[in-house]
Amino acid sequence: MFETVRQKLGAPASAFVGAIDATGAWTLDFDATLAALDFGPGTTDCGLILGTAFSFVHLCDFLAEKNLKLKLPPGSVVMETGGYKNRSRTMPKAELHALITDRLDVPPENILCEYGMSELSSQAYSIRSSEFQFPPWARVQIISPESGTEVADGETGLVRVIDLANVFSVAAIQTEDLAIRRGDGFELIGRATHAENRGCSLMTA
Repeated sequence: MFETVRQKLGAPASAFVGAIDATGAWTLDFDATLAALDFGPGTTDCGLILGTAFSFVHLCDFLAEKNLKLKLPPGSVVMETGGYKNRSRTMPKAELHALITDRLDVPPENILCEYGMSELSSQAYSIRSSEFQFPPWARVQIISPESGTEVADGETGLVRVIDLANVFSVAAIQTEDLAIRRGDGFELIGRATHAENRGCSLMTA
């Protein structure tokens, strides 16, 4: 996904640094990553770094192992998407974002999150911390797994998305992701217990 966006919209200096390891899983080319994040002294350009949660764990662990802390230019933004998919240790979002701030010098308010899936044409973006909203043409419902009806505000259930942009496809997706209903948005918790790991970041082709 990120390479497709980069090819269509990326600046000439942009780079995709994902790599496939010996097991067929996604990892990072760390040399290419460090080169891409080397903005040089005195640069006025800011960076936009897009990656899955587990890729940021891999990057922060690598930087910690090498005792490195990068200082990205002021105004740089990180967008974290996807989950951990058993590709790294799992941690609360606040802890991951603290690692990103510590190792990349990007302030918490410049760390954004995206929530979406291959089956949808629209994505939700964070409005604060772990709270997300979809665009106006998509609606999210938080559904009780016991009754199949919407839960009350502040209660927890499964995420269901109705996406009018899903032309020539199903209009609604019932996920196995847990969230708390927050008005017309939701606070994402994570996968339901025993739910199968899903996601485009598990695919290598």
